[in-house]
Amino acid sequence: MTKSALDAALDDVIAGITAPGGPLGVGEAAVHGVTLPVFSAAPPTMREYLAFFYATQAQKEFLVFGEERMTFGEVYQKSLKFAAMLQHRHGIAKGDRVGVAMRNYPEWIIAYCAIVHMGAVCIPMNAWWTADEMDYGIRDSGARLVIADEERARRLATLSCTATVLTVRTAADVAAALGFARAEDELAQSPDTMWYLPELLPEDDCTIMYTSGSTGAPKGAVSTHRAQVSASMNYLVMGLALLDLSARQGVAPAEQQVMLLNVPLFHITGLVPVLLVSIAIGRKMIIMHKWDAGEALRLIEKERCTYFVGVPTMSLELMQHPDRHKYDLSTLVDIASGGAPRPPEHVDRLASEFQGKHPVQGYGLTETNGVGAGNIRENYRNKPASTGRASPPLVEIRIAAGDGPVGPALAPGEIGEVCLRSVCNCRGYWNKPDATAAAFVGDGWFRSGDLGYLDEEGYLFIVDRKKDIIIRGGENISCQEVEGAIYAHPAVAECSVFGLPDERLGEIVGAVVYAKPGEMVEPSALTDFLKANLAAYKIPAKLWISSDQLPKLGSAKIDKVSLRKHYREVWAAKAA
Repeated sequence: MTKSALDAALDDVIAGITAPGGPLGVGEAAVHGVTLPVFSAAPPTMREYLAFFYATQAQKEFLVFGEERMTFGEVYQKSLKFAAMLQHRHGIAKGDRVGVAMRNYPEWIIAYCAIVHMGAVCIPMNAWWTADEMDYGIRDSGARLVIADEERARRLATLSCTATVLTVRTAADVAAALGFARAEDELAQSPDTMWYLPELLPEDDCTIMYTSGSTGAPKGAVSTHRAQVSASMNYLVMGLALLDLSARQGVAPAEQQVMLLNVPLFHITGLVPVLLVSIAIGRKMIIMHKWDAGEALRLIEKERCTYFVGVPTMSLELMQHPDRHKYDLSTLVDIASGGAPRPPEHVDRLASEFQGKHPVQGYGLTETNGVGAGNIRENYRNKPASTGRASPPLVEIRIAAGDGPVGPALAPGEIGEVCLRSVCNCRGYWNKPDATAAAFVGDGWFRSGDLGYLDEEGYLFIVDRKKDIIIRGGENISCQEVEGAIYAHPAVAECSVFGLPDERLGEIVGAVVYAKPGEMVEPSALTDFLKANLAAYKIPAKLWISSDQLPKLGSAKIDKVSLRKHYREVWAAKAA
């Protein structure tokens, strides 16, 4: 297999970093009955991971949120006190599920660290979810307690919630009116330390992160402590390798790396490569509560950010912002993208708009703790349609045919399902054995549902999706879930949901509907109907009403492929 000069240099550096005997040395271990590469000296659980790196970085500034500034040491101490409060005031114990339902706040990070430290299982809840979607996540996971900001608390107050709710960033009178306690009041009444710290093992559950797939209702991907620690350290290896290469080229690293936290912490990108890696390398995070391109530009200049990561929409909006040239972005080094494909033309535009900055593209899934493949620097510019090589040192990618157990790899250039194997993979889906068996198919392999191929250099190209999902601005949307919500309308006889290309978001939701005989369906009325049951990002941006029944396959199922093709052509013709 041929290699680019950059890949050869990276492989050489990584081989040194991961040599046996070092702190990031790689050996082998049996995990769930499969022998896999592992970091031999890795912290056994996220508890030890956090304790070590927080102590190492204690004096450095860590979180900036508006006028609030906290060091690593301060955040860690707040997390330990939060854990004590959960134990003393609410009886949270090892294995209990605890939801975190809020936008990006310092409390999100404090709550996550507290939950995993005490051996409970953290459930990062999508802040876009409606009240009913939140209710599903709570009931499905069996969460005992949810830590919510005011906006999410207001939604939860409309439910017969089975979990205790603690609010943050909520005025006392508002919390009282909602009937919920405030975390800060509970903290004031709690001892500073836990009375008992349970034993944690590498295979204990750490997080349940919900992801939309092809089967309708979101599935909770269960990550173990070992998987989450390993994923974070896998990212750490690549970061150290790039710093080493830059140093060899005479480029001195910044005294402290600084990143704009503009992706949601409840997504795997926000949790693993952003938050957990930042803790390991002592990277300061400038927290954005909500994405705004103009505010992002201001913060990059003000805080001298070195690293930017977001879905492709975000870097596009930075480039297109009318005030971009008013701001000094010279401190930026890397402009990374993940969560959705970045159109190849964006790569060239990035290179011209942000000269001297390094474009980066990552590929990973919730089920793989965000690790998978990466394409960086000149390699990315040379192959802008690729998501890159398997992420060293832990990840293996294979293109396989069929379903079930992963067979022999297809030849370079042959299209099949993208399968990933590493110790970073989740152990399965919460309480969904059939879905687990279909995706986690043995021998450590996870079937991604993405169709693609590897070229002669081992670079991955994603060409389509096997599973019926839409990726809108980094959010996965189940077509089946949206169809189910549409069918709930009493006048709908048939419908089909599919993705439509969109320059800003990558894809948007499209749908075609056929009404029952004698009934009428107005697009605006159907949209209003859907708002009660679906998060805003899942609601179709374009609705077509068909006067004819939808085309069928020989099995009598709706022919989704031909419908998608037809309406994408209609959409493209309208845009032209």
